[in-house]
Formats: sequence, C-alpha cells, structure tokens
Amino acid sequence: MEELDIIKRVFLLAVAKREEGESMKDVLETLVNTGMFDLKEGKQVLKELRDSKHIVGENLSMTGAIEADKAEKEFKQ
Repeated sequence: MEELDIIKRVFLLAVAKREEGESMKDVLETLVNTGMFDLKEGKQVLKELRDSKHIVGENLSMTGAIEADKAEKEFKQ
C-alpha cells in the first residue's frame, strides 16, 4: 500500500476527531477554512479517499482509521 500524502492523512485525522453529529461536509468546510485547500481541491481529496476505501459513506473504514491513528501519533512527535 502506498504512503498517503500529508493532506490525505490530515483529512483522515479530521474525520476521526470530528464531533458527534458533524457531517463529512462539516469536516470538509472546516479544513477549507483553515486554508489547507480550496473547496474544489477538498472535494477531490475526499473523492480519492472514498475511491481508495479509506472513507466509506460518512465514516472511516478500518484502513482509514489505522491511517488516522498513525497520523495522530506522527504529529504528536
């Protein structure tokens, strides 16, 4: 499996850390508001994460959850 780039890892981590009741759209808008990417780029990243099965529906897959956990540990170093 190829290494995910930093933007995808941050996106997965944001999904993992979202508050109860927050939608995928809310997470996307939050990341856009941080300046990480514009809305068009963010939608493309979300599509790629769904295509790679890191995100299924509105939730992380097991693979996505593992990658989000790895990202969190990396960022805490």
